[in-house]
Amino acid sequence: MAATTHTVTNQVPPLVGYDVFAADRVLSEAVERHVEPGVRPVAREELGELGRSAGSAQAREWGALANACPPVLRTHDRYGHRIDEVEFHPSWHRLLGHAVEAGLTDAWGRPAGHVRRAAGFLVWTQAEAGHGCPLSMTHAAVPALRTDPALAAEWEPLLTSHVYEEGLRPAGLKSGVLFGMGMTEKQGGTDVRSTTTRAEPAGGEGAYLLTGHKWFCSAPMSDGFLVLAQAPGGLSCFLVPRVLPDGTRNVFALQRLKDKLGNRSNASAEVEFDGTWARRVGEEGRGVRTIIEMVAATRLDCVVGSAALMRQAVAQAIHHSAHRAVFGGPLIDTPLMRNVLADLALESEAATVLAMRLAAAYDTDTEEERAFLRLAVPAAKYWVTKRCPAVVGEALECLGGNGYVEESGMPRLLREAPLNSIWEGSGNVQALDVLRALRREPRALDAFLREMGKARGADHRLDAAIKDLLTELADLEGIEARARRLVERFALVLQGSLLVRWAPSEVSDAFCASRLGRDRGTGFGTLPHTLGLASVVARARPVVD
Repeated sequence: MAATTHTVTNQVPPLVGYDVFAADRVLSEAVERHVEPGVRPVAREELGELGRSAGSAQAREWGALANACPPVLRTHDRYGHRIDEVEFHPSWHRLLGHAVEAGLTDAWGRPAGHVRRAAGFLVWTQAEAGHGCPLSMTHAAVPALRTDPALAAEWEPLLTSHVYEEGLRPAGLKSGVLFGMGMTEKQGGTDVRSTTTRAEPAGGEGAYLLTGHKWFCSAPMSDGFLVLAQAPGGLSCFLVPRVLPDGTRNVFALQRLKDKLGNRSNASAEVEFDGTWARRVGEEGRGVRTIIEMVAATRLDCVVGSAALMRQAVAQAIHHSAHRAVFGGPLIDTPLMRNVLADLALESEAATVLAMRLAAAYDTDTEEERAFLRLAVPAAKYWVTKRCPAVVGEALECLGGNGYVEESGMPRLLREAPLNSIWEGSGNVQALDVLRALRREPRALDAFLREMGKARGADHRLDAAIKDLLTELADLEGIEARARRLVERFALVLQGSLLVRWAPSEVSDAFCASRLGRDRGTGFGTLPHTLGLASVVARARPVVD
């Protein structure tokens, strides 16, 4: 075959071998903004190390292999004994181990812990998103367990450990553990109060035996699980250890692993409890109240995870366009592609800035910030996770046919993109949660409005959007039917406020014009051509040495 037919030209080099953290100006600025000066040097160092790992060829290979070789359920050993184990490819363990060692389950006890962890989660998710589930669940279990000081003293040091130990053994024999969660049942979905799993007192303080079925059990290879079950006093929260202190395995019968659209490297299972030993967490009848802080923390991770997917997709699109030649010049310099890339970059920056602001509120942990989070978390979870599939799909199109091929990595991002809008409560659940906060917690709205008001007077379109939002809030007629509209406006106005305060003027100007002033079409790439779009794209371009 003639060698001349195999000359390769105008193909883009892979986006690899770079520092994912340092190349992300928006994220780097957020860390500088939200981390106190005395902690910044160590935060920069740890995030730089993680960023270089995330951008390495090795990490990308781990991600590809973990998805190409998804987990396998082993219900029995060769002799017929139930073992109920999930077998993962070694690449999964390498990804998860690296994340744990980097502190991605450790936020609650170290300075600026939530900002540092959120930034690390955003960076490392860009290498592979599937293993983020056990990281998120383990991190989020801490506030729920703190309702029981004895349980917290026993488990929290293991949950926040920087040591990853795979395999099932008694927790007391391990240097670090992972947690999962089981709330959803087949008859109820998000209606957890219809839970049918029963919990019978078993003697001893707080001990129960559980009987029932969980339709979705997250991270089934974990060392412990927080689950909901009906106790004599009502719906309650329980800790189910995978292995009992004497070394025997708790009854934890895995029925099957879910065959999912994306998130292929991660295992989600159905599980049967039949006399399964558990320890109550919190009071009987207050299970939802006990576990709600865990849910809130995982919702924030949905925002951060979606911001990570968007960032990686936009970085790939801009990198491709910078190296691809069309009609005698770089694709990135064509006016129409520049408009598309700038529009995508705005969405990505707004998501990152919002996610990091929420993480900073967790670190501050004042009454004002807790009230702010009560509205801001469900609003952000609703909006950012819904923007993610649209952003990733458009970014894939920027690569053309090359983006549609698995080797590009873009199809994996696209399959992953809808997940965070479904996990921890779909869009309607988030919208209703915002309405619930508005009705029951007036301080939440006050705190939210004060946060938005910090940018008042800086942009006339933002001021008009805040006024329109207040008008919406003044009319409660048919509020549930228009809850999505209201929550969308909450999120957009909050993003606009944060960008006006912290982003370069060309970014905030473009965002306010297009998202608040509505000077755009319905698709990406319809921004006003008079804006500083070249600067917006340049700011989002990943720099590869």
